Amino acid sequence: MPQGLPRKIKLAFIAQALIGSIAITLGITLAGLIVRQVVIEQRMQREADAYWQGRAANPAHPLPITSTTAGYFVPAGTNPADAHLPEVVHGTVGPGLSSLRGDPRLLLVNRRPEGTFYLLFDPQLIDEAIVFTGLAALLLSLTTMYLISWLTYRNTKRLVTPVNRLAAAVAHWDPRDPRAASVALEHLPGEIGSEVRQLSAALRGLAERVGEFVQRERDFTRDASHELRTPLTVIRVATDLMLADPETPVRAQRSLARVQRAGRDMEAVIDAFLILAREAEIAPQSEEFPVREIVDHEVERVRPLLTGKEIELSVTDDGAPRLLAPPHVLSVMVGNLLSNAVRFTDVGRIDVRLARDRIEIRDTGIGMSAETLTRAFDPFYRADFSGEDGKGMGLSIVRRLGDRFGWPVQLSSVPGKGTLAVIRFSH
Repeated sequence: MPQGLPRKIKLAFIAQALIGSIAITLGITLAGLIVRQVVIEQRMQREADAYWQGRAANPAHPLPITSTTAGYFVPAGTNPADAHLPEVVHGTVGPGLSSLRGDPRLLLVNRRPEGTFYLLFDPQLIDEAIVFTGLAALLLSLTTMYLISWLTYRNTKRLVTPVNRLAAAVAHWDPRDPRAASVALEHLPGEIGSEVRQLSAALRGLAERVGEFVQRERDFTRDASHELRTPLTVIRVATDLMLADPETPVRAQRSLARVQRAGRDMEAVIDAFLILAREAEIAPQSEEFPVREIVDHEVERVRPLLTGKEIELSVTDDGAPRLLAPPHVLSVMVGNLLSNAVRFTDVGRIDVRLARDRIEIRDTGIGMSAETLTRAFDPFYRADFSGEDGKGMGLSIVRRLGDRFGWPVQLSSVPGKGTLAVIRFSH
């Protein structure tokens, strides 16, 4: 689960760590700049105040001269240009703290009635102290934050992992396994809380109920289909005998023909149900067969349905393939499509075209509207075609069988002009 909850939590903690790192770095950098400015201003102002106090007590008080500071005094009324001031000080205007162009030192100018005091200060030592202190604070802060984030992530992951494991188990859950062992508590890693226990128990119960339901549905479909075969066989044999009797009235023959058509439709539905009721991994027995034989057989089965209709039914072979598959599946699909074509066509043609990769069944019947076409494969859906029988299951079964065996079915239709059904073979 590439987008599972643990991954999202990990990304959230990584984003939190990155944002925190940037915020801490910017904060320490800004704090260092502010501290530097305040410390330098206070240090130079104190040097200036100490000099003025010393001069007030003794006019010959020495100027501050250290490795980082150098003081100069210009008495009142003296031109600064005539005083022994460094070149970088000349041209300085106004009192206060200022930086010098082309010189790393800072200059403080104090003016009083006695004269003007100039103080040059080299901030390198203070800068180094602030940089080292800031780096140490930054390293300590980042290390602490990363350690706390990592510990929090580990604890959160340990709590979330069982939930993620349950989600993965449900995603790959097989309803045919009534034990639902994949969601058992003993298979869950990490710390299991009461909520996870309740969720696991609920999933196990659901798995058992769904498994029982699926099995009941499959058993019913299989048993009902088998049980229906016997009466259908009796009906088919009886109608064949009655139709073969020359004394059967014409009116009765038409009714018997309808009974036979309904019986064939029911047999096709039963066959489809039996196929679909099997496990997905247990396909019907496959064998190599020519598609043309299946189509010819289904065409002959629907020819009796053309009685009383002005319809020409033709088959064109443009390279029908041989397939390795369950032949009965293709027989059910083709039979349903041909039955639909005959049912909804009263006059015209039904053309069956065989190609290497498809079967096309085209009729000149009543066609379908765009709305009907979008719902044609829905189970039990029937458009309002008066006078036509059927339960609306044929196309739904054809679609399900096609999806099951890799033979997708497509429909295109124009109202009043006919319908084209295509079964495609995947290679």
